Order: sequence, then C-alpha cells, then structure tokens
Amino acid sequence: MLHSHHRIAVPAETRFVIPAWTSRCEFGDLRDGENRRALGEWITTGEGTKFAALGLDPDRTVEEIVDSPPTLGSVLATVFRAYARRFDRVRWGDKRPSYFRYVGPLLRMFPDAQFIHVVRDGRDCVASLREMPWYKQDIYHAICLWREAIDLGRRYAAELGPDTYYELQYERLVADPADELMRLCAFLGEEYDPAMTEPHRLARKTVPPSKKWHRRTHGAVDSGRVGSWARRLEPWEIGLAEAAFGERLAEYGYEPSGAPRPTRGQLARLAKVSAHRRMSQTKQRIRERWRTRNEPNPVVSLLTTEHTGPAPLIVEPPSQSVSTESPLASVPLAERCGEPARSGHSGR
Repeated sequence: MLHSHHRIAVPAETRFVIPAWTSRCEFGDLRDGENRRALGEWITTGEGTKFAALGLDPDRTVEEIVDSPPTLGSVLATVFRAYARRFDRVRWGDKRPSYFRYVGPLLRMFPDAQFIHVVRDGRDCVASLREMPWYKQDIYHAICLWREAIDLGRRYAAELGPDTYYELQYERLVADPADELMRLCAFLGEEYDPAMTEPHRLARKTVPPSKKWHRRTHGAVDSGRVGSWARRLEPWEIGLAEAAFGERLAEYGYEPSGAPRPTRGQLARLAKVSAHRRMSQTKQRIRERWRTRNEPNPVVSLLTTEHTGPAPLIVEPPSQSVSTESPLASVPLAERCGEPARSGHSGR
C-alpha cells in the first residue's frame, strides 16, 4: 500500500539492514573506501540479502556506496534511495516483522525515522506464521513472538511519541482502506493517494513470485482472512494463545473464543519457551553492548533530513511474517531523496 503512493518506495522485504548492523565491526572503518566497497559487495552479492529483488544494477550500486558518506546508515540509505529512483519516488521505506527488536539501532542510523507498527489479532498471526514454509519453530514460540511484539510496541508508543511511532490495526485497514490510509498519510506528512487502496496493481512488479505466502498481495484488498484462526487452529491452540495473550487481545477489541483453558503441562511448556527466549535476547543485548563500545566510526546516516529532506519510514508488518531465526523484523524506512526540507516541517 505504501509503495503505491506516488512519493514512497517500499520494496519487498530486504534482509541486509540488520545483518549489516550486527556485523558493523567486522566491516571496519568505513572512512576507508575499500571497506565501503566490501560492504557494498556483501549487500549486492551476499547470500540471503535479497538484493536481487530490488531490481538494481549490482556494480552501479557498489560504486554509489563507495561514493557515499562513510557511515553505515549512509551506505544503507544509498541502496534504498537507488530503489526509490527506480520508481521515481522521493521517499523510501523498508519493512521486516523483526524490526520491532531493532528500533534502537534503526534510530541510531536514521534518527528522524518514522515507525509504523501493524497490529493484527494474535491468533491469526500465530495461525499464519505456522503455515509459512520457512518457519521452523512450534506454536509456543509463535505465541511468545506475538506477545513480545505487542509488549515492545507499547513501550515504543510511550517512548517515541505520536510524531515518530504509529500503530495501525490490520483489521481496520482491510475493512476501510481509504480511511485508515488517510490517517496514515497524515502521520507521514504526505497527501493521501487513492492508488494506495489498489496495491495489487504494483505487486506483480515488486513481490517476487518465489514469495508464495504473499500471493494475496496480487488481489484486491479484502478482509477474508480476518478471524480465520477459528478454522486454522486446534481448540487447545486457541486456548493456549488466549491464556498467553491475556488482556492484550481485549485492548485491541479482539473477543475471546471461550476455548478450554490450557493444561498445566501446556502452560509449563510455554513458560519454559518464554524463559529460553528471554535468555537468548539477553545474550544478544550483551553482544550488542560490546559492538557499540567497539564501533570503528559513527553509524548515523548523513543522507536524511538535515541533508536531503524528511525521514526514512520503518514499517513493522503483521507478525505472521516474522521469522524468529532471521536477524530482522518489521519497519519501513523512508526519506526524501535529494529534496530540500520544507520550512517549518521539523524534518517530517
């Protein structure tokens, strides 16, 4: 939908932003052009980066990266700006469900970024996630994942404020796309574009055929999947999800099903998985503190508001697309490419 706006370019999910972030010390001081070249070559040819889906020339992109300012944020922005140029757009964005864990790093690289968090009924998210061919975890991990995303979203809403963080409810979006997209455009500081309600017109150009789980993007927006958890999950799975999510469902207007309460064994298994995930996340935070202390040079993008116009967008799609094994999650980054900032607009 955002990519259908005549000023905004948002590609299919990329997979190089967070891996580049977590490997920033390994790429060395980016003031050295050869290090920027090495980073550019990894982005354009590395396994799993999904660069090919952007439809950009790898060699030209590497040269643009070499010529970019010597910071990680600038290098990443250079790639997305090139993608925006491909569609004659002046803002760019990116989306990964896992971005919800990396809001801090994203703000360090893009301090004027705007974040869009798409919230969907957790039971639908769990049901969809389990059907993804790349998802290797069980329902306990899927349940924990949605709960973690909602809890972090609450925190970001309080910390970042209404000019930076926007929460969009999936069910409302598909029920009345025009109204919800008008509100979203107001948050972004953009005029509403009616083409946003017909994203399928561009999907064939931007969503690779290999992403079979995104095949519904090739059709008109509809609410056919809302509440589909009732036929896609077993009664015990529904009961476990509702017990784990607690008041979080009600806060978004999602009604309980009346499914049976989970057994003691199921709750014990959920608690064990949750504890294991917390331990893993703590280890990641410790490693991240070490990387931060050893950063070879600044990470902030020099291609954002102060230099070229307003902020990148970072979108967090519904959690059914999240891979707990992937280093990224969900957020579009968008900036105006080479456009002077508008007076009195405070960079947004």
